[in-house]
Amino acid sequence: MEQFSTMFLEFIASWGYFAIAILMAAENACIPVPSELILGFAGYLIFSGQLTFAGALTAGMVGGMAGSIFAYLVGHYGGRTFVDRYGHYFFIKKSHVDVAQNWFDKYGLKAVFFSRMLPVVRTFISLPAGFAHVDMKKFLALTFAGALPWTALILYAGMMLGESWKILTQIGHEASIAFVVVAAVVIAVLYVRHKRKKNAQESIDAE
Repeated sequence: MEQFSTMFLEFIASWGYFAIAILMAAENACIPVPSELILGFAGYLIFSGQLTFAGALTAGMVGGMAGSIFAYLVGHYGGRTFVDRYGHYFFIKKSHVDVAQNWFDKYGLKAVFFSRMLPVVRTFISLPAGFAHVDMKKFLALTFAGALPWTALILYAGMMLGESWKILTQIGHEASIAFVVVAAVVIAVLYVRHKRKKNAQESIDAE
């Protein structure tokens, strides 16, 4: 894996935004390329003035969305049987697909959003969404909404860590879980505030 990591870093250093897009597409197409490695190093390149945050974020999102769409289409047209039979040729582990499937079975479309910030699941959640033939527009909207904060966070963290950016490859899983917890709390607080405001407005209107 170390050899592949070095190759990925050299690719990004040489090709910049294009390489970020290609590698993020590969990761989201279920090929095991760690996003913490891609985006963490991209963050370092932002820190060193070789890339811009906006450019790296755009490249990461374009690649991530393209890879997610590809995985969705594979699931949609190939189905679980196809993935189980041929996935190992593309380094797709059945156990990882099982984890994503369990998440989707339990949480439905909400899993498409929240899983984008979780290790393993974020890479494979497009497959069960495809298996289930979920609405493409909803899939794209939830994928974008979930991927954007994660992509921006890892880029920013790599930029802030500077030459110590490799810490992200060591704590990436823990950081993603913490991020999901924080996101869930924020969404819950906003929802409660919205409900209170709505109820208060209804009480005023009733008077």
